[in-house]
Amino acid sequence: MAPARKLMVAPLPNFRRSLRMFGHRRRLGSTTNNSRERRVSVMSTSSGTATGTGLRRDAGIIGLLFASTTSMIGSGWLFGALHASKIAGPLSLLSWILGAVIIMLIALCFAELASLFPRSGALVHMSHASHGEGLGRVWGWMLFLSYVAVPSVEAESIVTYANNLYPHLVGSGGILTTTGFVACAVLVGLLALLNLLAIRWLLAVNNTVTWWKIAVPLLTAIVLIVAGAHEVGPLWTGGTSVWTAASSSYDPNGVFIALPAAGIVFSFLGFRTAIDLGGESANPGRNIPLAVIGAVLLSALVYILLQLGFLNSVKPQDIANGWGQLNFPGVKGPFAGLAMVLGFGWLATLLYIDAAISPAGTGLIYVTAGSRILFANGEMRAGPRVMTRLNSGQIPWVSVVIMWVVGVIFLLPFPAWQKMVDYISDITALTYGLGPIVLLILRRDHPDLRRPFRVVAASIVAPIAFICCNLIILWSGFATVTWMFAIVVIIFLLYLAYFYLVAREQSADFGWDHMWWLGTWFGGMWIVSALSGHDLGGYGFLGFWPAVAVTAVWSLVVIELAKRSSLPAEETARILIQIERTM
Repeated sequence: MAPARKLMVAPLPNFRRSLRMFGHRRRLGSTTNNSRERRVSVMSTSSGTATGTGLRRDAGIIGLLFASTTSMIGSGWLFGALHASKIAGPLSLLSWILGAVIIMLIALCFAELASLFPRSGALVHMSHASHGEGLGRVWGWMLFLSYVAVPSVEAESIVTYANNLYPHLVGSGGILTTTGFVACAVLVGLLALLNLLAIRWLLAVNNTVTWWKIAVPLLTAIVLIVAGAHEVGPLWTGGTSVWTAASSSYDPNGVFIALPAAGIVFSFLGFRTAIDLGGESANPGRNIPLAVIGAVLLSALVYILLQLGFLNSVKPQDIANGWGQLNFPGVKGPFAGLAMVLGFGWLATLLYIDAAISPAGTGLIYVTAGSRILFANGEMRAGPRVMTRLNSGQIPWVSVVIMWVVGVIFLLPFPAWQKMVDYISDITALTYGLGPIVLLILRRDHPDLRRPFRVVAASIVAPIAFICCNLIILWSGFATVTWMFAIVVIIFLLYLAYFYLVAREQSADFGWDHMWWLGTWFGGMWIVSALSGHDLGGYGFLGFWPAVAVTAVWSLVVIELAKRSSLPAEETARILIQIERTM
């Protein structure tokens, strides 16, 4: 007989009361096996075993808001407008608007979940709650792989801009030279050192940097919009205006392809940082949702204005050979180059300074967030307990060191900014896909839990958000999809080796019954990507829009499979309490 799926109880203030009212009637404790009892013991004491104390709760609403904002306004704004324009021409403005809408839908799902999991590394804990330890462990390491490359890509951005002043850091095609590689490794190391500061000092530094990171892009956008309009005429000007020139050199589908390929999705991904630092906030139920939603809105405003300023400053002669061949003096440092062309030398100088500060700020906070993911993996027994060790400032210092070492290693297969951005966009979209599914499962199984933040029409928003995650993967192209899923397979094989050979766990505890749908999801997306049109790198059996439609339908199928494979409601309630004990 299928287990009960809903909690027929009054509104609940917390997870413990949920289990008391639901589980005691069913005498759940009498069926708990030895392996589950061991997990309860480990998880209930995990947060304090390293030092006897937990993480500090010094992060307020401004600290969390700026942590997410500085994660979103990094190297993406320095290069994104150029790459988007090459792919979609003036329609690239729509790409940024669409990207903001997609990320907001995903962010809303995570905002509600974060209010239920107000602790550091919350993304790891969410996956445990819906489908158990097996999926949670795999997902925790996939999350780590989506975080660890970001400080490295930001270092690559700094070095790429610096190459204009100090040649020999970057070679042809934007590939790092040996000198550039060493420079990036040192930069990532410096970001790791700064992360050993107490969280209140780290966020204080970040707050100062974020004011700069917001002011400079906004100033740049305003100057380019005003000066560019004077140069090429208002937006409604016809004839030789850049807004109508070379219209045959770009395809409307480029609006969607630009989302992953131009770094637009990458530029918006940082909203999750406030979630990762939730355990270090005194009022996470209020602060996390406000910070997540506020950061998306603020960053969207900045990025849309920047794209408008970029398009309004490009002259028709710059695209004489088509948008794909867009070229002007200083194009390798696009905004600084435009500033020089328009005669604003002071702005160009400011932008070269910001080319170091903005990416460094984003890299700094991603080392912070990634180390919290590792910290959570250690808490949930997804990896060595040493990752939960804290220094005197209550910082998980071992996890910070791991972020540095692995981040440097990632420079080897991805030695250029664009190469790293493609990987990060895809793996992050994949990891984000679990959020809407967890939201739907918790809404179904535990509808009466007190939620400090609730998504309106979650039954509609969550499926659309999941579809959007899969569309990002589709639009990234078959080659990127193949590479990403190859990494997923390797991760899974490594987990199998850890589970059976290192941890020596029992096969019954692996969680196959709750994990099988992942292979179905990933395999289906790979097939759809392979069948897609040539513009998406596929074999051409499906046109662009038929591939989009198939992806949407497949996403709904996967959601149903994931819901059918979730843990019983009473088991989810037990895990929620175990997680709460680590808060």
